[in-house]
Amino acid sequence: MAKIIAIANQKGGVGKTTTSVNLAACLAVLEQRVLLVDADPQGNASSGLGVDIQQLGGKTIYECLVDGLEADEAILKGEIEHLDLLPSNIDLVGAEVSMIQLPDREMMLKRVLEKVEDRYDYILIDCSPSLGLITVNSLTAAHSVIIPVQCEYFALEGLGKLLSTIKLIQKRLNTGLEIEGFALTMYDARLRLSNQVVEEVRKNFQDMVFKTLINRNTRLAEAPSFGQPAILYDAGSRGAEDYMSLAQELIQRNRV
Repeated sequence: MAKIIAIANQKGGVGKTTTSVNLAACLAVLEQRVLLVDADPQGNASSGLGVDIQQLGGKTIYECLVDGLEADEAILKGEIEHLDLLPSNIDLVGAEVSMIQLPDREMMLKRVLEKVEDRYDYILIDCSPSLGLITVNSLTAAHSVIIPVQCEYFALEGLGKLLSTIKLIQKRLNTGLEIEGFALTMYDARLRLSNQVVEEVRKNFQDMVFKTLINRNTRLAEAPSFGQPAILYDAGSRGAEDYMSLAQELIQRNRV
C-alpha cells in the first residue's frame, strides 16, 4: 500500500514542483516504486519529466477526475525505472467548475488513486499554488503533506492559512492527514537571512522540519528546461545530492 504524500504550499515560487519532481526521481533511484501525480494545471511536473503536455491526447488527471477515465489509461512510464507519472495540462483549470456540482466532490482524487495505490510505495501529489478544490482533493487523498518553505524573506507568510486549511481537512474530510514535514528550499549558507529563516522555522516547528536543506543550485534550476530531474541531468550536482538526502530521510522516517 502506497504512502500518499501531497506536496503543498499555496504560495508560488517556493520550490514545490522542484521538490515533487526531484524527490520522486530520487525515491525511484532508491528502488522505491513511485507515482508522481501532477495536480497543477500548469503541468510543470509533467514537463519537468520530459512530457510534452500539449500532446497528451485527452489522457490526463482531468479526464480521470471528470470523465471517469481509469488512472491506468493515463499513467505514463518515466525515464527512470520505478517512476510513473499521472500527467496534467491546462485542461485541469476546468475541473473545479465541472466538479463543483458533484456529490463528494472533495473525494474524487482519492477514488482515482485507490485503484492503483497497491502498486506503489509512494504516491507524491504536486499541488497547485492555491487552496482550491483540486488542492483540497489532494489533501483529502493524502496520508501526509510535505510543505516546502523557501529560505527567503516572507517565508512564513501564508503558512498560517495553509495550516488552517490542513486542520479543517483533518476535522471534516481526512482525519488521518498528518504533516510529514517542512522542507527548507533555496537555502544559501552565505546569506544571514537564509540562516535566520532556518532558525525561525526550526524554532516554530521543531522535529517536523526535515534535517536536509535544499541549497540554491544552478543545475537544479536548469534541469526542468531539459525535461529531466537533477539526478538525470547532473547526478553530481549539489541539488541532486540534496534531494537524494531528502529522499533517504523520508524513507528513514517512514521506517520508524
